[in-house]
Amino acid sequence: MVGLPNPQVVWSPQPGPQTDLVTCPVFEVFFGGARGGGKTEGSIGDWLSHSSQYGELAAGLFVRRKLTQLTDIIKRFKRYGNKLGAKWHDQKKELTMSNGAVLKFAYLERDDDAEEYQGHEYTRVYVEEVTNFPYPDPIMKLKGTLRSAAGVHCGMRMTGNPGGPGHQWVKERYVKPHPAGYKVITEKEEIELPDGTTILAEIDRVFIPSRLRDNPKLLQNDPTYIMRLRDTGSAQLVKAWLEGNWDGVDGTFFSEFSELRHVIGGKLSFPDHWTIFRALDWGSHAPFSVGWYAVSDGTQGFPHGALIKFREWYGWNGKANKGLKMSAALVAQGILTRERDLPKISYGVADPSIFANNGGPSIAEMMIVEGCSWLRGDNARQPGWEQLRRRLSLEPPLIYFHESCEHTIRTLPYLQHDEKNPEDLDTDAEDHAADETRYAIMSRPSVTEEKKTVNVFDFSKARAFPTITELMQRQKARDQANRARY
Repeated sequence: MVGLPNPQVVWSPQPGPQTDLVTCPVFEVFFGGARGGGKTEGSIGDWLSHSSQYGELAAGLFVRRKLTQLTDIIKRFKRYGNKLGAKWHDQKKELTMSNGAVLKFAYLERDDDAEEYQGHEYTRVYVEEVTNFPYPDPIMKLKGTLRSAAGVHCGMRMTGNPGGPGHQWVKERYVKPHPAGYKVITEKEEIELPDGTTILAEIDRVFIPSRLRDNPKLLQNDPTYIMRLRDTGSAQLVKAWLEGNWDGVDGTFFSEFSELRHVIGGKLSFPDHWTIFRALDWGSHAPFSVGWYAVSDGTQGFPHGALIKFREWYGWNGKANKGLKMSAALVAQGILTRERDLPKISYGVADPSIFANNGGPSIAEMMIVEGCSWLRGDNARQPGWEQLRRRLSLEPPLIYFHESCEHTIRTLPYLQHDEKNPEDLDTDAEDHAADETRYAIMSRPSVTEEKKTVNVFDFSKARAFPTITELMQRQKARDQANRARY
């Protein structure tokens, strides 16, 4: 390596994807797929190559989601660094190579932590296990730190496996455009310069798939790796890890979901006497989600009591977890416009937060003025998720999604368990369509008769639950009062 009296080779890439990573000229590279595919070693080798080429002009940042996740990777970098005369600064968490190149280690436990690096300048940014980040926002912010006045070739390198809270956005951005990888995707944008002229700026990104078979050194040195891996997750999840399969991830919150069983296509029409209703999860900065549902009477090929989500309106700007910032009035108008071709809507059920008054009319009241009325949804999370799971798991299922409900189908299968409360969703994930579906289901909870003998229950002490008709009558009275106020 450059910078030593007697150059020596302390690391060399394995043939295949690892070599492709180290030699790749593309600005943004996602190197991933299977566990054990040599991804971390690839990042180490890329830094050793980059720092050797540019010396003191090379400045790197290595990022993980949590501080504890950095421990092992720092040891591995130090092991190579020691062979090259590098120095470790524990307080700064920096590795200074003998030629002056510096690699800094950091963690972004909160997305806002990325703000601390604005104004920094790096020539290489590494994000290890990028699927641990629920949204791409902090990663995109770090891209802004990649610049070099000295003309160093800058780049971002990310690694990751299927699964995790960020599975969906990583798949959409890097894998879905070309699952086999190696297809360069170019983003183009016209940029206006200070002198008023414009230039066409281009940024490339590429997916380099890595699988266990691409890392023969691991299997030679640790032949029991696969056996141990099988003990760390479900058979389907381990299979996804081994094969780098981004479509077959198990261990998610709604593992019961299956496109074959729950997604329907074609043109739908429902009998006039079927109940049609809608549900809303409100969002402005974050997306809102509106879903329209039909309740089956047991005909048309659907079981009695099944819910069919046949239409949705997802208020996002095309970026993960970014809303349209539309006013309540405009959302209400949009909902009513989308209902013009539908039979009478029996009721709407919504996120209870829209009924909150904060020094003025609530979101619900502003929508009521437009003629779009709502019932207060049941926000009991765990019972709601159990109801959804039950409807998904029954045979035949008691809930279906039309293929046009693309954002429900896109997000629901990949939602993860909350680390602190496994009975709840990870609320950092894109759960808006799921929440809206939960409000819909809890307005018509699925109930079956108990066939076994049960203890006698004193119904005189039971809580009296209002019927949908009673709730609608109450809401109608509130609507009339609110229209009079505003």
